[in-house]
Amino acid sequence: MTTTRWLFALQLVAMGAMEMSGPFWPLHLRRVGDLSPHALAWVSAIAYAGPLAMAMCTTPWWGRLGDQVGHKPMLLRALLALAATQWWIAATDNVAVILSVRLLQGALAGYIAAAQAYGARLVTRAARGALMAQLQAATAIGSVTGPVIGGWLFDAQGFASVNVWAGAACLLCAALAFLVLPAVAPPATRSPGVRERNAALPAGLYGLLLGIVLVQAGKMMPQTFFGLYADEVLHVSNRVTGLCYAGTALGLCVAAPFWARRFAHLAHARVLAQVEWILWACAAIVAVQALVTNIALFVLARVLWGVCLAALLPVFYGLLSRAAADDEQGRVLGAGNGAAKAGALVGAGAGGLALAWVPLAAMFWTVALLYAVAAVGMRAIRTRSSDFQHLQTTTGTS
Repeated sequence: MTTTRWLFALQLVAMGAMEMSGPFWPLHLRRVGDLSPHALAWVSAIAYAGPLAMAMCTTPWWGRLGDQVGHKPMLLRALLALAATQWWIAATDNVAVILSVRLLQGALAGYIAAAQAYGARLVTRAARGALMAQLQAATAIGSVTGPVIGGWLFDAQGFASVNVWAGAACLLCAALAFLVLPAVAPPATRSPGVRERNAALPAGLYGLLLGIVLVQAGKMMPQTFFGLYADEVLHVSNRVTGLCYAGTALGLCVAAPFWARRFAHLAHARVLAQVEWILWACAAIVAVQALVTNIALFVLARVLWGVCLAALLPVFYGLLSRAAADDEQGRVLGAGNGAAKAGALVGAGAGGLALAWVPLAAMFWTVALLYAVAAVGMRAIRTRSSDFQHLQTTTGTS
């Protein structure tokens, strides 16, 4: 089994473990906290947004450290931290402790960025876009299976069991990563003068980072209310909730290789033009989710939404990796993952605010509005920013 396949398998299992509890935080917090609807909305937003805020601050730092010491130690650190924090959450029913551990989990994690930077050192620059799509597909497959397994465990054994098994899966991944992944030495460090000149990211990358923020905000926003929506509007069991939640990841998994091939040799500006239209498609598909209560149609809309999402985040990561020097993969991809966390934080915050003031049955309309805003923002990025004018090459890299 090749190293990249091991990396794919480890990311699938680890991310699946972390997604096992994804749809169910509002339900668990409502049970243990005896909270009012408004209090539950804010606590749920913190449960989702808190780890993202911490990861947004720390992931770029972990990435820079990985550039210096190697990215395999960063993989192991992240997996062990995820295992420990999942078990800690399983051991408590105190809302304040749960939220505090979630914050710690976000600060110590950074697995996805570490896996991307590690994998980028294994393949050629031209193959990095396809690698990012493969790793995103692994995350998507994990996101398909994780909520389904989590819903079954939640119904059968309770929320603590979900976290115990998730922690065990992360510990298993850490052991396998230690045994099967070869150490990859960090690239030669450039002179201090070169490092100083490259202290800031290239100007053209900031537009890509802003694009990541926009698309990730739309992806994250429904998580803050999805479990409650499925329970009170769709009236389905936790197992069906997990299936609905996983539909998006299924679509992403199936479509990610197609989008990677389609965008592999397009210039940045052309990619962003197509991304704008995909964002409008996301707005329309989310509107369908707001309109239907038939479970089959709802799941189909979730799958189609995932197909569109596959054209967004993996593509941006691929563009970032191709544009970054070998000894800056951790820093640049860490910045990309930090931007994703920032976007997810924006989405979680927007979801929490909307949940506090908008009727639950109308919540998907707020997500559709957010995608419309993201599409308008994408047009502004690609048409008004001079940063992309020099990036319009046939290969998509400057």
